[in-house]
Amino acid sequence: MAFIRHFLIAVQFFTRIPVTGRLADWVGFSPAMLRASAAHFPGVGWVVGLPTALVFAAVWWWLPAQPAAPWVASLLSTVFSVLLTGAFHEDGLADLADGLGGSTSRERALEIMKDSRIGSFGAIALVLALCSKVALLALIAQAGGALVAAVALFAGHVTSRLMPLFIIHTMQHVGDTPSSKSKPLAESIGRGALAVGVLWWALAMALVVTLLPSVRWAQAVLGALLALLWMGRLLRRRLQGFTGDGLGATQQVSEIAFLFALSLSLPTAAP
Repeated sequence: MAFIRHFLIAVQFFTRIPVTGRLADWVGFSPAMLRASAAHFPGVGWVVGLPTALVFAAVWWWLPAQPAAPWVASLLSTVFSVLLTGAFHEDGLADLADGLGGSTSRERALEIMKDSRIGSFGAIALVLALCSKVALLALIAQAGGALVAAVALFAGHVTSRLMPLFIIHTMQHVGDTPSSKSKPLAESIGRGALAVGVLWWALAMALVVTLLPSVRWAQAVLGALLALLWMGRLLRRRLQGFTGDGLGATQQVSEIAFLFALSLSLPTAAP
């Protein structure tokens, strides 16, 4: 029962899916439970990735067979995923970009990141990230087909939500922890929680490999891992640790890197 409770807390915290009424009373809440729910970040990827992939496939099926169809399906599925999560991770990316772009000082960067207003660096990062995801998904659909793109959407959401767990496991939380929404995650998660996250991810990858064994999923995962290494180095060098915004940014960058690496593995047109 604790496993289910922690999973539902993760769903409630990282999406707009309501966990209310008697169900919320049964689940309960405490900082310790929120910290334990971190193990289920990739499980939230299942909750977000599956319906987003279905939206992409449904829109593709409904649209006329025109060159713009992959772009429309990519855009609308991205809109759906943002609505489903409340732009939770996108907000983290924008805040981190504002902080790191607005100052070279660690203290000043952390101060900027607490400001709810978006600045130039955050706006630019947000626009580029959303455009990158839409464009890469459309490219994958054009090169590999609608099924590959839909499955890549699901796999990308799960894989990118595994990457922040390694940040939490290996780095310390910094910043204004008393008022931070990620305060309960400040203590590094243990190996057991990390193993649960990896299990969520492994089940997803087993599913996608079974569905499409010829696709180079390993190359896509490698892209996400390289993004993780880059983000970890950036956070350690600039902030000497992670914040909630840093975790959100890691998810976004890892998702883009996953799609980019996968697109590189797909067949190219003949010259």
